[in-house]
Amino acid sequence: MVQTKTPAQKRIRKMGARQIYEALRDQILESVYGADGLLPSSRALAGELGVSRSTVTVAYEQLAAEGFIDVRPGARPRVAKAVAEARNRDTRSRPSSRKVRLSTYGQRLSQVAPRPSEPSRNFIANFRYGDLSPSDFPVLAWKRAVVAAMTRRPTKLTYDDPSGSRRLRTALRAYLWRTRTVRCEVDQIIAVNGSQQGLDLCARLLLDPGDRFVMENPGYLMARHVFSATGALAVSIPVDTDGLDTEQLVKTEARLAYVTPSHQFPLGAVMPIGRRHQLLAWARKFDAYVIEDDYDSEYRYDTKPVPPLHALEGSENVIYLGTVSKTLSPTLRIGYLVVPPELRSAFAAAKLIMDRHTPLAGQDALATMLETGVYDSHVRRARRRNGERRQALLDALHRRFGDRIQIDGAAAGLHVVVWFRDLPPTSEAALIEAALAKGVGIYPVSSLFDQRRQARRHRPDVVGLVMGYAALETRQIERGCELLVQAVEQLRSTRHATRQRRRQLDYQNLR
Repeated sequence: MVQTKTPAQKRIRKMGARQIYEALRDQILESVYGADGLLPSSRALAGELGVSRSTVTVAYEQLAAEGFIDVRPGARPRVAKAVAEARNRDTRSRPSSRKVRLSTYGQRLSQVAPRPSEPSRNFIANFRYGDLSPSDFPVLAWKRAVVAAMTRRPTKLTYDDPSGSRRLRTALRAYLWRTRTVRCEVDQIIAVNGSQQGLDLCARLLLDPGDRFVMENPGYLMARHVFSATGALAVSIPVDTDGLDTEQLVKTEARLAYVTPSHQFPLGAVMPIGRRHQLLAWARKFDAYVIEDDYDSEYRYDTKPVPPLHALEGSENVIYLGTVSKTLSPTLRIGYLVVPPELRSAFAAAKLIMDRHTPLAGQDALATMLETGVYDSHVRRARRRNGERRQALLDALHRRFGDRIQIDGAAAGLHVVVWFRDLPPTSEAALIEAALAKGVGIYPVSSLFDQRRQARRHRPDVVGLVMGYAALETRQIERGCELLVQAVEQLRSTRHATRQRRRQLDYQNLR
């Protein structure tokens, strides 16, 4: 049977070598093909465009003659290095005269969204929180679980339950009960693409513009951003050595509260049982929801596990949020919510509209690891390794700084907060630059405080750093602390010299 070509196919047939050459040249100049990037083979591109191979060859020969690509016998064409270098020297984008028209939500989002991550540097030691060591990832176990998931999946390819595969949710139900004493039904669990999507679902479903939500101060910025994007108003409640100050909370009416009671982020406090009951009583009084982010409860070193809010009596308004980003990898984007029964259908519908469902292969692979006990074994191994890193960091900090620093949040988690008693906040930027010049990445805790004018009284009066250690080996931690000492001493010397010059100027002015 002879098939009739569509008009689009007929137009493609008319494409000549000149048009192919111009299209590829523009794509190279616009970085569609990166530095030293490979172009399709002449045979593959001819097949895609529906033209003869000789037509593509002519286009490639012209590109090679003009120095855009390198052509070698038996190999795919490659972007010439000279072109890539010239392109990197001129990275200016063309200004757009088109007026941007965003929805109200889009306008709010553009105001609160964080800046993109900086390009990675060759750090000697990067103390950024959230990164994990590649050596800790269970490559073979995950590979076996993925292969098993792919072979187990039915031959019929269909969409799945937006709440997540029932197999994974069943495995998570058992895991949460045995590790965190969380009791729930399978249908209360919603699989999400990382904890951030879980927060986004909560924001969209529970907040309207003008509603109020409670945030810990300091606290997790991405939660603040996602709630603020709805048009809701943040109410910052300060954090002390016992976590969220519930005495101030009980005076506040709000639609929901976001808390990290098992290991407050970033200061590391563990909320005592009395405050937990006060928090739950507040939620019942105002018919508000409490989002309990249990982001790193697997890592406890000097303290016994505290029952989560969700496991306490009177926790009907608690939404429990968990993730594998701190145990396996943030790149997997697998998290989960445990929602009250009355919210299950609303969350499932929102997940359906948002992205249909979380990728199934990853869900099934995680379910396999949970069912076989491999995940539990991996967590114990990761806890031991991170405990060694934690101890190496504490030893290095105490040995090199002594009583000039105070360390908070070391009993659990994957980071500590280090306060430099003799460095005022005005020296923070200079310290970061001095450390960066020595190849050390450090990150201030000040950025996690409410930046609004009315909340300034809660900001720290000394420099504080959030120092993550899960991505570093012990030798990197030791070397990083050594270089950090040098950066601090360099900063102190500069400040001392500046004070001396000021004194001299003051003395001269007096004369």
